Amino acid sequence: MLVVGYLHKLIRHTAAVRQEFDHPVTSSFFGTIGISILLLSSVVASYSSGAQWLMWSIGVAVTLALSAVMIGRLLNGNAAPASVAPAWLIAGVGSLDIVVTGGGLPGRWAREINLLAAAIGGVSALVFFVLIFSRLVHQAPMADAMRPSKMILMAPFAVGFVAYVNLVQTVDRFAALLFYFGLFLFVIIAWRLVRKPPPFSLSWWAIGFPMAALSSAALNYAGAVGGLGLELLAVTLLIVLSLTIVALAIRSLCAMAEVRA
Repeated sequence: MLVVGYLHKLIRHTAAVRQEFDHPVTSSFFGTIGISILLLSSVVASYSSGAQWLMWSIGVAVTLALSAVMIGRLLNGNAAPASVAPAWLIAGVGSLDIVVTGGGLPGRWAREINLLAAAIGGVSALVFFVLIFSRLVHQAPMADAMRPSKMILMAPFAVGFVAYVNLVQTVDRFAALLFYFGLFLFVIIAWRLVRKPPPFSLSWWAIGFPMAALSSAALNYAGAVGGLGLELLAVTLLIVLSLTIVALAIRSLCAMAEVRA
């Protein structure tokens, strides 16, 4: 449905799509196209390994191409400090999702692609995290509509945990450090959003993917380490995520109904 809707927009409003792709902030969200294809490849894996390989390969190509475009633009210089936004992390996190969805695939070339993606995603996510953190500390506060996107700051650590575990096939102490720092950021950002929530807008959906990544990381960590406390934490995060997605869907449908009315 989203693909058909956006293709319709591309045909009917080409200039608007081009403007979004050239914008220093909204262009980052094009990276979610490749991420979505990669995640769907894991879904279809239970039904067809051939379809999984095809979708994963397409997702890899799209993700790496968009990452190269987005990162290459930044190297041109003259980026305004105010344009630095958490959405910039999507370029790095997208590459990590290649490993999240393909880390267990057999074949030497798949292993090398996963290593390439881990290198691109890990280093670029670290660099962007520092840039964004510096902007949040030293520049004016973000507009209310952009505040929910701060949750993306947690994504490199939650997604990085899953990618790292898939790559090394074990949950070691480094993986634990990634998980717990992601959890730490989630608590801080979630508390600030709950204590002083901005008005609802579609930008609230920016909290969904990072929370899903943290929930997945918590389930994996609890499964590997064990313990009632970790299991309760993982279940709690999954419940919070599910309720959040339901709430966002209802609020979005209500907003759409109001616009049509």
